[in-house]
Amino acid sequence: MTREIAVVAFAQTDHRRSTEESSEVEMLMPVLHEVLAQTGLRTADIGFTCSGSSDYLAGRAFSFTLALDGVGAWPPISESHVEMDGAWALYEAWTKLLTGDADTALVYSYGKCSPGSVRDVLTRQLDPYYVAPLWPDSIALAALQAQALIDAGHTDEPALAAVGARSRADAEANPHAQLKGPMPHGDYVVRPLRTGDCPPVGDGAAAVILAAGERARRLCARPAWIRGVDHRIEAHGLGVRDLTDSPSTRLAAERAGAFERPADTAELHAPFSSQELILRRALRLGDDVRVNPSGGALAANPVMAAGLVRIGEAAARIHRGASDRALAHATSGPCLQQNLVAVLEGDPR
Repeated sequence: MTREIAVVAFAQTDHRRSTEESSEVEMLMPVLHEVLAQTGLRTADIGFTCSGSSDYLAGRAFSFTLALDGVGAWPPISESHVEMDGAWALYEAWTKLLTGDADTALVYSYGKCSPGSVRDVLTRQLDPYYVAPLWPDSIALAALQAQALIDAGHTDEPALAAVGARSRADAEANPHAQLKGPMPHGDYVVRPLRTGDCPPVGDGAAAVILAAGERARRLCARPAWIRGVDHRIEAHGLGVRDLTDSPSTRLAAERAGAFERPADTAELHAPFSSQELILRRALRLGDDVRVNPSGGALAANPVMAAGLVRIGEAAARIHRGASDRALAHATSGPCLQQNLVAVLEGDPR
């Protein structure tokens, strides 16, 4: 890489079960104002803007164009959008800055899951000929993955319960989390997954600002330098995959440089407790690595923003000196189908 790129600011909403009193724009605007205020930048100072969201959640085509009202109609901007989690919008913005076409970028994403059944909406990610017509929802497919892990001897239900309990205990220190504190593991949703193994349904948004080189150092006391980012995808057909492993995560981590030196923190986008165990193995994370200190997706899972939140949370720990080298992971699709890994580092102290 010819340029150093860093995350210099991060903001997110308080994630809630429903924000029916607010539109996507009204939910997003405070986050955009906050992330700009952290750096002292104005909209006119941003060289590139990229967003991530899903028209399927909103139920209307080109819904992301309405969210641009939150950015502002003036001055004109260089803008792009991905129909993906905001982590992939960050990847596009990162490559844009690497080319030298811009020195700063605003990346944001949002999702309102409360208006409809997100379990049904996510079936539209499946193979349209053989699987989607059967309407297997996201939790049923995650339960198949969890059962495969149990059958292979990699985990059991008490171990899954411990992941959920730890995540929501850690979320007590996160003012933005939707679920936090001790709670029962709950009843089965789809066996072997119980309520505590599944993510909450909720609404939320997040935004980060990227900057290059010395510009980053002027905007942030301790920038979170992006040392590498890569994303890979599994085969679309679930039947040809080993659901107990995530080779795409492992390959993305290798290409991003994650295995060159140990990390002290990992923010993993694991919407289900069983998926955290798969990701830990794929990323070779030992017990000395702090995993999801924010509570992770089991504490708040705004679809299309949860992956960007993982990058933002990892960067924020570097900003405040709680971490020196962190891994951030985002996923999209059923059973960890597509995975992105970013390596973030702070300047030596």
